[in-house]
Amino acid sequence: MMRPQKFTPRADYRRQEHLRVQESVNLSEKFRELKSLTVAIAYFSAEGVAQNGALKCTFAPNHAKSVVRFDCHNDECVGGDFDLSEAVAQAVAQHRTTATGEMCCNGWLSKITIDQIHCRTILRYKISLGY
Repeated sequence: MMRPQKFTPRADYRRQEHLRVQESVNLSEKFRELKSLTVAIAYFSAEGVAQNGALKCTFAPNHAKSVVRFDCHNDECVGGDFDLSEAVAQAVAQHRTTATGEMCCNGWLSKITIDQIHCRTILRYKISLGY
């Protein structure tokens, strides 16, 4: 038997983001020349010193959605996360084979700090593109 989903600000935000991803077109529709996409990410503390995790994802342009986003590493974060869609779009527009950068999570540290304390988890990324 399925449990009813509990409403929390974090769960509601994640449901909205999941819907946004699902409603986006495939990478191959948006970027016809793109043949491969790999994203390597690493999460860091707000100070940028301690690495808290890493991940490498390979996307199949014919099946992957054009909204490229990753959840914040902070399990309590509300309304944050990382959207690399614009970084991918810029790299494709410039016909680059790699792009690197850093983003700071602007979500809230936890549900009890909404409107008070931002999360500030840092995401460093490397995007590799093939044409």
